[in-house]
Amino acid sequence: MNENEAGERQIDIMVCGAGYVGLATAVAIKQARPSLDVVLADAAPDGVWKKDGRASAIAAAACAMLQRLGVWDELEEGAQPITEMIVTDSRASDPIRPVYLTFSGEVEPGQPFAHMLMNRDLNGALRRRCDELGIEIHQGTPIAGLDRSGACAVATAKDNRRFSARLVIAADGARSRLRDWAGIRTVSWQYGQSGIVCTVAHERPHNGRAEEHFLPAGPFATLPLPGNRSSIVWTERTADAERLVNSDPFLFETELETRFGRHLGAITVESKPRAWPLGLTLARAFVTHRLALAGDAAHGIHPIAGQGLNMGFKDVAALAEVIVEADRLGLDFGQEDVLEDYQRWRRFDTVRMGATTDILNRLFSNDIAPIRLIRDIGLGIVDRMPGLKRDFIAQAAGKGGPMPRLLRGEAI
Repeated sequence: MNENEAGERQIDIMVCGAGYVGLATAVAIKQARPSLDVVLADAAPDGVWKKDGRASAIAAAACAMLQRLGVWDELEEGAQPITEMIVTDSRASDPIRPVYLTFSGEVEPGQPFAHMLMNRDLNGALRRRCDELGIEIHQGTPIAGLDRSGACAVATAKDNRRFSARLVIAADGARSRLRDWAGIRTVSWQYGQSGIVCTVAHERPHNGRAEEHFLPAGPFATLPLPGNRSSIVWTERTADAERLVNSDPFLFETELETRFGRHLGAITVESKPRAWPLGLTLARAFVTHRLALAGDAAHGIHPIAGQGLNMGFKDVAALAEVIVEADRLGLDFGQEDVLEDYQRWRRFDTVRMGATTDILNRLFSNDIAPIRLIRDIGLGIVDRMPGLKRDFIAQAAGKGGPMPRLLRGEAI
């Protein structure tokens, strides 16, 4: 253990926040540059993440990265390919929901554009890979302060341990303390909506089909899980969402069935439904001296396009590549001018995706007849244009625009 005269542990990189983005960032850097001393801090106590019953859609490009990071073989067995997606636009009370848009779920023959994966499985696999690579994980001890005024960033843990790092990566979520301490401001607003998340079982198989129903209060998505099970991401006005998740289970299931329909038979709620407020948050800067933001600390978008986690994985691939290449060239990867390459790589794509989801949510989360007519005509036109549909699938698969090597399944 290297300590300086001030009693500070000297390391190369500290990753604050050990969710999927923080874990994957640490693995990507350490795997490419084993000589770098990488420490993960502010991790949840052991066992807490195992209780996460949520699932996430992992785009094809992110799957390629997880394969390169050495965890996909473990995860693939429990993952559910999304083989088809349909989009409808109706009211919950409508007896028939016309399908306006359909997507084949393959980017290439035999390669689905996304897989559904349980969050606890993804977290567990990445943590085990950290252990294999010798990455130190500090659990249950949050960072209480950060000083970037010297030659290195000095992070102080709540138990008074001090770390002197060439670079600190803030992957500590939408309410990032490190972002606030660095004085990085955000552009943000709330939608007055909350996303209800739960898992349901149903009688008939889904055959790998995902569905997104645009309802007046917001999108209602059903995403296939292994077996006769689906993950629900249900957008409602915040007051209604709170009422629903706190209501009698029978009432909740009745309201859910009204939106889910009976095409897969009777449904049963398997996990306790929870609701999260929805909004848009974009950091005005992704980097500053000795600090880089990644994942929700840099951006938070509406789940209407299912790209939140995949945007975080794009951050992972781009940031790891910038750091590793700089280190190979003997550059100081904690300097702002070096980190600027990461910001240029990710900021435009992030703003574009944030604006896109914002417009889509405002366009579809209403029941104004003329707007409904226009958007349904638009969906129908897209459905009849194979080239445009292929572009949409490529974007959903995370394969649009300049791609870091990891997202192409290549080593850094």
